Amino acid sequence: MNLNKKWLIAAVVTGMAVTGSAGVYAGAKLQQIKAYLNHSIGVVVDGTPYWLKDGNGKTLTPITYEGLTYLPIRSVADALDVPITYDSVNYKVRIGSGADTAETPGTSGSTPVESTLRPVNLPKDFPIPGDAIIATTVDTDVDGVKKAAFSYSTQESLDTMGFVYSEYVRIKRLDNASQTVTSTTVKITGLLGGTSPVSITGKPSTARPGFTIFTITWSES
Repeated sequence: MNLNKKWLIAAVVTGMAVTGSAGVYAGAKLQQIKAYLNHSIGVVVDGTPYWLKDGNGKTLTPITYEGLTYLPIRSVADALDVPITYDSVNYKVRIGSGADTAETPGTSGSTPVESTLRPVNLPKDFPIPGDAIIATTVDTDVDGVKKAAFSYSTQESLDTMGFVYSEYVRIKRLDNASQTVTSTTVKITGLLGGTSPVSITGKPSTARPGFTIFTITWSES
């Protein structure tokens, strides 16, 4: 087994989301700098201490560079209750007015909002790539039964995510399982842990060359 697959298994076992590969930044204008994680800086919002976190709940640390302090924009937007989305096609961060809808290239209307926030009801250890742009369609809790249904786009390959999800359902024990994992399609269904229905499908994106689209449905029972 190669080193990359060993790392991916470790990510699944520990319940951490898979990080995006270097391909995520293809086309972006990046410049390498030397900065510092500044653990001495705390954030207070309306008199209450606030811990900056990413979409997976991991605590983040402010960065200091050339005398200025930088905070993760999504965490700040969440703290101030300001809508924010990331347009991965055009490399734009949309904050406040206009962030609730995103313009799709080649169209004149608006589309459902996309974000990097995980569905609330999804199990915390369910792997989602670090570069995932998520469109949530269902995130409900009815009569104590939690459900989540959503799709996301990523630059991780079908091979990579197919392997990740195969390992995840193996570790979590997938009963009544049906699995198809190839370089062109991913389809996994069954009862996670023997009780929770789950469906994972993946295919190449036709709208975004170089991206793959995954659709996930999950229910507690």
